[in-house]
Amino acid sequence: MQGKVKGVEELKETVRQAQREGRVVVFTNGCFDLLHRGHLHLLREAKRLGDLLVVALNTDLSVRRLKGPERPILPETERAELIAALEMVDYVTLFSEPDPHALIKELRPDVLVKGGDWSEDKVVGGDFVEGYGGKVAVIPYLEGYSTTRMIKKICEGQSWQGSAPSAAKDDP
Repeated sequence: MQGKVKGVEELKETVRQAQREGRVVVFTNGCFDLLHRGHLHLLREAKRLGDLLVVALNTDLSVRRLKGPERPILPETERAELIAALEMVDYVTLFSEPDPHALIKELRPDVLVKGGDWSEDKVVGGDFVEGYGGKVAVIPYLEGYSTTRMIKKICEGQSWQGSAPSAAKDDP
């Protein structure tokens, strides 16, 4: 598992080698604070789009800038370990910039994946990836799954279990 978490330079060479071998490299990013079923859905669907899935994880500092001073709940080292433990994830790297654009430029993935209500033309780095022949894919959120919602329910003393709608047909 520890070998799955890599710095950018090492990961860049790993990605280049995979591409030389004809493997399709998929990239996605996020905070992944308090891993939940919605995250698993995104990562499973992203992995289906290629051979090698790279997940870029926001550092603690980056998460605080995006979500506020009370976040993240789990520190970056734990979040990286959890994501790396997932079988569909091949590599994890950390980034502290406000968005992953510079990292996308370094890694040059074949497929750039984002979750949620993004339109393909609004995905950060999408124009760059499409400019060299790559693809952009948006995976819809699983209804009812959100880290912010999860935290709110926990703080209110409510059970998270059973709070989301029944499973989507394509998500076992």
